Amino acid sequence: MKQQFFNEDILDVPIEDESVHLIITSPPYNVGINYDKHEDNKPYQEYLSWLTEVFVHLKKKLVNGGRLCINIAPTGIKKFTPIHHDLITNLRNEDYNFVGEILWYKQNMKSRTAWGSFRSPRRPYVLPSWEYIYVLQKGTFLENGESKKEFVKPDITSDEFVRFSDGFWNISPETAKKGHPVPFPEQLIYRLIKLYSYPGNTVLDPFGGSGTVAAVCAKNGRNSVYVDISQKYHEMAQNRVANLKSKCPYCKSEHYIKDGKRRDQISKPFEDYTGLPCPFLTQRYRCKSCKKQFTHPLVE
Repeated sequence: MKQQFFNEDILDVPIEDESVHLIITSPPYNVGINYDKHEDNKPYQEYLSWLTEVFVHLKKKLVNGGRLCINIAPTGIKKFTPIHHDLITNLRNEDYNFVGEILWYKQNMKSRTAWGSFRSPRRPYVLPSWEYIYVLQKGTFLENGESKKEFVKPDITSDEFVRFSDGFWNISPETAKKGHPVPFPEQLIYRLIKLYSYPGNTVLDPFGGSGTVAAVCAKNGRNSVYVDISQKYHEMAQNRVANLKSKCPYCKSEHYIKDGKRRDQISKPFEDYTGLPCPFLTQRYRCKSCKKQFTHPLVE
């Protein structure tokens, strides 16, 4: 699998047209978050126009049937602007097909600080404890290879498909750590790539941040394209993916040996150290230091 990294503005990255199968991203919220190298406080119409420009540009990069998954808040707390409604309306007007809506329940209301008129009907704030994942599509169905010879077996299990196709996803958010204020939880990305891509497909994150999409793709047999204007986040993401291939997840030793058959050569799946089902096309290893077994994707 190939993981590409670009430290550029997404509008300047030379990505080949019709080469991406899935886009997963969470654009800047425009609520004054302290991102590195991004002004997160644009006038609303300027912010909306910029997002629309980016996603219209990316439509050319998608294959026919490719999906765009946008994580976005249901309303902007600043003046309570309905950014989710306005952005999706703009993209539908640009010939994106609206094909799905996932409600990501974040369980974060215990930490809220904005109440409006507390215990008074004068002007109470009703704040969402969720965010949306909107799914849009270019064209019709995503093809699985151009011939029977190129057919790739989907790697989502029956149990996963039943659970993931329920549009209410109760997933705790990641805490702000490792140098990024709002990192994606890996489980969220895992579900999206399993539902909306085949093994070997290419997944793009145009606002790559700490590299969660790239890391989950590396673990699960997908190619990825990471883009971020911040050199700090870019280096962070590269190191995150590089460490997946080079260290024991338990003791961080760089000394290990191949141990057993590849994932695609064994009949009974085993789980990797994340607790998620073992990735597509993986190799089992044994650490020379702590003697524990673990798995890594074949991304070298």
